[in-house]
Amino acid sequence: MKVAIFFGSKSDTETMKKSADVLKEFGVDYKAFIISAHRAGELLVKTIRQIEDEGFEVIIAGAGLSAALPGVIAGHTVLPVVGVPLECVTPGKSNGLGGMDALLSVVQMPPQIPVASVGIGNAKNAAYLAVEILAVKYPELKNKLVDFRKKLASDAESNGGLGVEL
Repeated sequence: MKVAIFFGSKSDTETMKKSADVLKEFGVDYKAFIISAHRAGELLVKTIRQIEDEGFEVIIAGAGLSAALPGVIAGHTVLPVVGVPLECVTPGKSNGLGGMDALLSVVQMPPQIPVASVGIGNAKNAAYLAVEILAVKYPELKNKLVDFRKKLASDAESNGGLGVEL
């Protein structure tokens, strides 16, 4: 069970680390790569081939602005790709679009080359989706996921209900 995590800029590390944290929680091996689709295309393709040869099964790819990285990766592999649209923020200012540019780029892939997408900046959900994909093949991971969901339901029941005092 191995997941590759790609993102195009060192500034995205904090957000994409959330994917790694979830994968660790479920005991899924991962490797992370900072490679720009625009600046290092040949390195990206070489790395995709490498992870395929090493038996990786799912890819998480975070990108902002034009968010080309998830789509470029999907165009070079048949492994499932989960895109994480990222808001590009330089210290003290945003690009003004709040990550909507990246979200639309990820979800508007051309026909036949899909990329799954999660919400803007939601790298945790990308990892949960990767775990669900892997759980189809790995019964022990499916059991962990079922237990996790049961705990979520139990926590929700103990925190909710009618007659909550405010």
